[in-house]
Amino acid sequence: MSGAAPAGRKPARGDVLELDLAEIDERGRALGRAAEFTVAVRGGVPGARVRVRVQRRRKNDVEAALEGVLVPSPHATPARCPHVASCGGCSFQELDYPAQLAAKERQLARILAALGPAALARLAPVTGAASPWNYRNKMDFTFGRSRWIEPGEPEGAPTGFALGLHARGHFHKVLDVRTCDIAFAEAAPILASVRAAARQLALEPWDVRAHAGLLRHLVLRKSWASGAILADLVTSAEAPAELSALAEAVLARHPELTTLVQHVNPGVALVATGAHARTFRGTGVIEERLDGLAFEISAHSFFQTNTPQAEELVRLVREFAGVRAGEGVFDLYCGCGVFALALARAAGPEHVVGFELVEAAVADARANAGRNGLAGVRFVAGDLARTLAPEELARLGIGRPSVCVVDPPRAGLHERVLGALRGLAPRRIVYVSCNAGSAVRDLGPLLADGYALTRVQPVDLFPHTPHVECVFALERS
Repeated sequence: MSGAAPAGRKPARGDVLELDLAEIDERGRALGRAAEFTVAVRGGVPGARVRVRVQRRRKNDVEAALEGVLVPSPHATPARCPHVASCGGCSFQELDYPAQLAAKERQLARILAALGPAALARLAPVTGAASPWNYRNKMDFTFGRSRWIEPGEPEGAPTGFALGLHARGHFHKVLDVRTCDIAFAEAAPILASVRAAARQLALEPWDVRAHAGLLRHLVLRKSWASGAILADLVTSAEAPAELSALAEAVLARHPELTTLVQHVNPGVALVATGAHARTFRGTGVIEERLDGLAFEISAHSFFQTNTPQAEELVRLVREFAGVRAGEGVFDLYCGCGVFALALARAAGPEHVVGFELVEAAVADARANAGRNGLAGVRFVAGDLARTLAPEELARLGIGRPSVCVVDPPRAGLHERVLGALRGLAPRRIVYVSCNAGSAVRDLGPLLADGYALTRVQPVDLFPHTPHVECVFALERS
């Protein structure tokens, strides 16, 4: 039997338990059972028997820290990254990739069970990545004045400058990343050069508590189609002399950098965006291709971070949508227009409309439509609860669609947007979700309206993390 708290009472902070880890959760923790309690363990590997120390308990849910492995998991594998114990970027490098996919499928099954046995019967195995390493085409690195000290570093190691990722659970501490096995391969050498040049020039990193310092973020992007690389330095001020010196040093070391830009964010929010300040090399954009379509990507454009798996996602959306020539298609939360443009080739550009809240994304979508000879696709900017209202569609001269593609943010559909979608009553809905819990909440009312869930296909866009993208096909009875 799994380990439990001392007889007669519930687990309390400091108790040591022994238990078997069996599953993963959506926060990247391994789960086990101690009597009637679910125990979540950061850094645990499903299939292992472990000793853990209780940190907190809420009702029947316990959070615990890993103290030791008593019996290793048969699916355990050495982590590739030396930062895995401190970095929050990956959760399961120590779990072999086939076991990760199986665990994600079981996690989805637990969540989809709320929709009934028919939904579980439609759940297909997770489509894994051909290569689960160096898959990210974009990385947002952070400068920090408070460097995280990793286990094994000598006492008195310098702490005043870091460039990397936030240490797990510590928003004000930055881990000085030397290598990253999920980022594209060229990212680490560029990261090292920016760090070295910034320190040599004595440029101040951002202090998240004092809201002071010059250097805030380094954003790196790569095109899988062309190999072009974009770097963006986000700073708190323009500082033209300092940034010119930094850019000159980095560009001299990295001729492979296609374009280097600077953006300025003088606010306190920890976001890697800002107003454009300068372009030091190139045009400030790179071109990527998906499904035979060309997309221009700037530092702040939204684009799927795993290009090969995004190809599979677009293929699935086209297949599930089954659009015929002349059918009306709505793409809700269309971003830069990937799904809208992919479906426009089947329906005809004049029959496709994309809806998006973010004005900059709509501008990108319109430019991408023109770039691909699909300028007839229409894109509408604004709050979808308003733009999808019948009176607004009538004012815009937009008819009801036969097919709707829905790719909402992680929180899912606003209730008014869901109500508008139900009112549109398309014959087919393709719902793309990065959060199965939100999807289940949104799909419930649609199934109650008479839609049938015909296919569920998960796609692993983020190996070594708990996240999984899922494509749902719904047909109106």
